[in-house]
Amino acid sequence: MLISPALNAALREARFDGDAPLDASGGRRARAAAAAVPAADRRVHGSDERCTGTAKALGLRSEPELALRGWDLGRWRGQRLAQVSRDEPEAVSTWLSDPSAVPHDGESLLDLHARVGGWLDSLHGEGADDGSVLAVVEPAAVRAAIVHALGLPPQAFWRLDVAPLTLTELSGRPGRWNLRCGRSLSIGTDETTAAHGR
Repeated sequence: MLISPALNAALREARFDGDAPLDASGGRRARAAAAAVPAADRRVHGSDERCTGTAKALGLRSEPELALRGWDLGRWRGQRLAQVSRDEPEAVSTWLSDPSAVPHDGESLLDLHARVGGWLDSLHGEGADDGSVLAVVEPAAVRAAIVHALGLPPQAFWRLDVAPLTLTELSGRPGRWNLRCGRSLSIGTDETTAAHGR
């Protein structure tokens, strides 16, 4: 089970950086959603500040999981998407069309898929617990997990929207995953609507 974190200022401003603390509004919404979080045998969170803060606000006793950290977008980190698109239109076009491209000198889309997919596959197999796992992870990690689990082409990543404070459930095993798409944990719709598609 994957929970996308609450919004923070960086995401509200469409910046290439989710690794910042929750703002007051995001913290309030996460605390309000705590009662809707399902039980799990094991709880983890991406090592980013936003995921750590969301897990804490949801009342989860979870451990950081490095494999579920946010997407490393290198030198674009902290910049607005609109500004990078104006300054480097060809680089952005390449990034969006070639899953192996790293014009930002960070992590390619294929590398992100491999990292998140590897973690997902590690949940089953020799030495793995058979219990349920709940992870608070950045939207990019949720999208990468869905692409991997369903065997979709890498470009499908760009066609998946993950709203804040939603639960995405993957059940099954490697090669045979089933998907239950994002159920909102948030009691309000304004934040979910505003961030849809980011």
